[in-house]
Amino acid sequence: MAIAIARLPAKVPVTDPRYGGAILINPGGPGGSGVAQALEVGRNLQTIADANIVPAEVDQSSDLYFDIIGFDPRGVNNTTPGFSCFPDLSSQRNWELQAEADGMLGSSAESFMRNWQRAMALNPSCSQGISTPLAGGDALGEHTNTPPVARDMLEIIERHGEWRQKQGLEAQQQHKANDLAAQQSILSKTRWHRGQEKLLYWGRSYGTVLGATFAALFPDRVERMVLDAVVDADKYYSGVGPEPIGDADAIFDKFSLYCNIIGTECPFYAEGGPAAIKEMYKELESTLYNSSIAVLPSETRGPEVVTWSDLKVVLRIAVYQPLAGFTYLAGIAGDLLKGDGSGLADFKLGRRSSSCPSDECLIAGPWSSECEALGQNELYSSSAILCSDAEYMQSTDEQDFQRHWRDLQELSSVIGDYWAHTRLDCAGWSVKPKWKMQVPVTGNTSFPLLFVNNILDPVTPLASAKKMSSAFPGSVLLQQDSEGHSTLAAPSTCVDQSIRKYFQKGELPAPGTVCDADLKPMLGAPNKLEEASSLDDARRIKVPFPL
Repeated sequence: MAIAIARLPAKVPVTDPRYGGAILINPGGPGGSGVAQALEVGRNLQTIADANIVPAEVDQSSDLYFDIIGFDPRGVNNTTPGFSCFPDLSSQRNWELQAEADGMLGSSAESFMRNWQRAMALNPSCSQGISTPLAGGDALGEHTNTPPVARDMLEIIERHGEWRQKQGLEAQQQHKANDLAAQQSILSKTRWHRGQEKLLYWGRSYGTVLGATFAALFPDRVERMVLDAVVDADKYYSGVGPEPIGDADAIFDKFSLYCNIIGTECPFYAEGGPAAIKEMYKELESTLYNSSIAVLPSETRGPEVVTWSDLKVVLRIAVYQPLAGFTYLAGIAGDLLKGDGSGLADFKLGRRSSSCPSDECLIAGPWSSECEALGQNELYSSSAILCSDAEYMQSTDEQDFQRHWRDLQELSSVIGDYWAHTRLDCAGWSVKPKWKMQVPVTGNTSFPLLFVNNILDPVTPLASAKKMSSAFPGSVLLQQDSEGHSTLAAPSTCVDQSIRKYFQKGELPAPGTVCDADLKPMLGAPNKLEEASSLDDARRIKVPFPL
């Protein structure tokens, strides 16, 4: 097995006294690519963790500068061996287009039957494929769950320590033989502490499960750990505990509130206050459920039919990323009220990827690196990891699943149907992990953890963060007064500064600290945004809308 790794170098060499080490990152999922995260937003993460000044060539300050290391967990993206549930990319694309056409759970009276049959066609065969032993070894599926990946993280930091020492030895040789003080300083700074290297880590969403698992298994190997958008790891592994989507509808209520505040500037505004806006949206969903909208072709796409499922996808993204998503949802919904589905049709097209292979792909063959597209296997990698971690989901039958689905619908009309697919994707899965995580997930770590959570998060509620913080003595929970999934949903100079202090000096915020967000969805920036402590902080106030 070869773990794919990408490193964004620190702004100073490892021999510099200001070199702070390597921060490992995980974007969530499960199935998210840490390599992609390092390449796409690693510089942003480095900006937050690093000292707030550009390092001079010679400086005796105590400021620290960090490497950012992203890695792809087992079964994910560039890490090998990989796997696929399909013989080639065309069959995968055809399957996914058919799933889009069939509609998500809740989209029609037949939606359960369609989605259940699709799960029974895909899941057993996919899990059987990943359970086939590799030449001369175990089956990949036995080792794609989270505990082995936590062990991989331990190996990564050990190999980084080994590399750091080699860099120090090379630098030492460049100094004059009589400059013993400089040589000793370099060796002291870069020495590999074999078997004792400690982890710097920053994880979000599922990345908090991975981080908490590492902290529970190797509590004496934690140097700094930031866990943002905190999953209840006990619930994740065992299924015992409240479902995590209880705050999703409260986030949608914020959409109605903010739309009402800006009035006619909101494309979905209605007189009568937030309640009237919310009711109008419900009526729009009902109308689209009963009658899809035909959309004529444009210069950039062919004809489309937009559906209830399509609008639900936009709604889900909006409650995950309200800063851009609320405005986008208001525009799409406002157009649909007028019978115009062109914006939603453009959205559908933007989410699809071509299955037309390149000449290089045809030569190299299916699933070669020439045929791969970023994230194309993420959904199936997610199942490989989640369904092995949460074995209880594998035994779900039709009646059990329907009861679970109804409970989620009652808990959230916004994303209950969407969240039910999480368990559906594990029904009929049969992979049994070789190494299992025991609950409760807890540990007395060598340095206290920093948990961070939005007050309103659609899938990682504040209650989960409070529970996990209580499981790790000395840890602190920093709250951000905003809505959305993870603090990336709304930039906060206050949160960034707290994370920087933690990585720089090991300082934790006071228990009970609540930070404001710098921006509010649809409302823009409050005046205090101008108090941002640096140009770097101010430049961060650009949040992409992940379509």
